[in-house]
Amino acid sequence: MALPPLSSTRCLLPLSLGLFQAALLLFFALCVTYDEHSASPTNPEDAERAAKQLHSTFPFFQDIQVMLVVGLGMLLAFLPRYGLSALTHNFLLLNVSAQWALVLQGLLHRLQHGKALLGLRSMLSAEFAAVTVLISAGAVLGRTSPCQLLAMALCEVPVYVASEWLIVTRLGVLDVGGTITIHIFACYFGLGVSKVLFGNEKPKVHPKETPTPRSDLLALLGALILWVFWPSFVAVLCQPGDTQHRAILHTLLALSGSAITTVLISILLESDGKLSAAHLQNGSLAGGVAIGVVADMHIPPAAALALGSLSSLLCILGFQFLTPLLAKKLALQDHCGIHNLHGLPGVLGAVASIVAALVAPGDGSDTGGHRQAWWQAAGLAVALGGSLLAGMLVGAALRLPCLAPPPEPLCFEDALYFKLKEWVENPPVPGSSTEGAPLAMKECV
Repeated sequence: MALPPLSSTRCLLPLSLGLFQAALLLFFALCVTYDEHSASPTNPEDAERAAKQLHSTFPFFQDIQVMLVVGLGMLLAFLPRYGLSALTHNFLLLNVSAQWALVLQGLLHRLQHGKALLGLRSMLSAEFAAVTVLISAGAVLGRTSPCQLLAMALCEVPVYVASEWLIVTRLGVLDVGGTITIHIFACYFGLGVSKVLFGNEKPKVHPKETPTPRSDLLALLGALILWVFWPSFVAVLCQPGDTQHRAILHTLLALSGSAITTVLISILLESDGKLSAAHLQNGSLAGGVAIGVVADMHIPPAAALALGSLSSLLCILGFQFLTPLLAKKLALQDHCGIHNLHGLPGVLGAVASIVAALVAPGDGSDTGGHRQAWWQAAGLAVALGGSLLAGMLVGAALRLPCLAPPPEPLCFEDALYFKLKEWVENPPVPGSSTEGAPLAMKECV
C-alpha cells in the first residue's frame, strides 16, 4: 500500500530542523562555556568534591536517559501501526527540547561573564524541561504531524522555564520530584493544546488505534522500565544522604503500592475478571507521579504506600469512567490518557504535600507549616491554570495552514513517515524447488 507523505511536512520539517540546529550551534559556539567548578577545578578540594558529585549524579542521569529514550518511547508504542513513529518522535522531541532548554535556562539561571555555563546539572535540568514536552505530546499523539510536534516543543519549553522559575524560585514550592512543575504542568498543557487543536470534534476511535497483543506487550515492557528507574528521577535532585535515601524509599513504596492496587482494581473492574493491559501500563506508574512532591519530606512509610495505592485507583477509575465522560461532554481527545496518569495522580500528590506541610510545620522550609501549605496550593493553581491557558494558545497556533496535520485516514500510520519493508510469504508451488523458500521482502512506503 502506497501512502503519500505530507508535502508540507516533507519540506518544512528538514528546513525547520536545519535552521534550529544551525542557530543553536552558533549559540553554543559563541555563548556557552563549561562550568569550571564542575568540569576542571584547579583547587584539589574542589576537584575531589566535583568528582564525588559526578560519581553520585551521573548514574541517576543515565537511569533517567533510559527512562525517557527507551521506557517512555516503548510505552507510547501501544499503537500497532505507529510504533516506529512514536519512538522516533519521542526521541526527536527529547533532543530538540533539551537543547532549547539548555539555551533558555543558561540565559536565565547560569549566565556568567556573558557566557552560559554548561555542566551535568544543567543537562539534567534541560532533560526535565524536555519531559514536559514528551508528556504533553501524548495527548495529541498520532493525529499531529512532526512539524506540529516540533512547534509545540519550541513553544512549551519557554513556558515551562518561566513556570518552574515562578513556582519554585519565587513561591518556594517544595517539589523535588516534579509532581507539580512537570507532571501537572505537562498534562494540562497537552490537554489545552488538544482541546483547541481539535475543537469540538467528537472523539472517534480510529481503526488503527486498537492495540494488538504485540503492541501491548511492547508498551508494558516500557512501563516496567519506567517503573524500575523511577526512583532515580525523583531522587536525583535531593541532597545526598538521608534526604535522598528517604526519597528513594518513599518512591519504591509508592510504586509497589501502585503495582498491587492496579492488578486488584483491574480484575475487579473488568467484567470477565481479566487484567487490562492499559491499566497495567499506566496504573502501576501512578504512584511515582504522586509521590514526587512529598518524596523527601518526613512522612511515614505507610503514607507513601497509601499514596501509591490511591493514585493508581484514581488512574484506573479515570480510564474507566472520566475519560469517556470528558470525551462526551467536552469533546476532549487524550490519546495516551495523560490526564489519568499525570493529571489526577499529580493533583493528588499536590494535595498530599499541602497536608504534609500542615502536619509537619517547618519541614524543609524556614516558614511555618501553614504558610508553606498556602505556597503549595498556589503552586498547584499556577501550574494547572497557567499551563492550560498556554496550551490553548499553542493549540490555536498549531492550526496554522503551514502546520498541516495528517489526513484522518492516514493517522496512526508509520508508513506516512517511514520507508518500510514488510515480510510477505511467497505461496509455495507443490512439487517445485521453491517450496519452503525463505520469506520475501515487500516494500511499503
